[in-house]
Amino acid sequence: MSILFILNDAPYGNEKMYNAFRLAHQIAKDSPETQVRVFLMADAVTAALPNQETPNGYYNIARMMKLLVQDKTPVKLCGSCVQARGLSNLVMQEGTEVSNMQQLAAWTVESDKVLVF
Repeated sequence: MSILFILNDAPYGNEKMYNAFRLAHQIAKDSPETQVRVFLMADAVTAALPNQETPNGYYNIARMMKLLVQDKTPVKLCGSCVQARGLSNLVMQEGTEVSNMQQLAAWTVESDKVLVF
């Protein structure tokens, strides 16, 4: 089975990305035979910026994304979304990759389930 997570919202301000990352990590951990993929669009691409600092006791999306990468979960970023936000020349978090709509379309067609956050 394969599951694609598509995330659209900024990493902070609501808990959609936090909950999506928690679920993706849990599935990858409990069902290693399931292929989990994550595609970040719109303001969600800012989650791939390294060196995020959050107050103690507050979740850190960069740390959570690192767990996904350690789980061997592919994390791709919408290239036009990265470009629109002026992030093209910045180094993104290790294990993530700037991608495109063609890749998202392929992943969507290949996936058994698509979850949109």
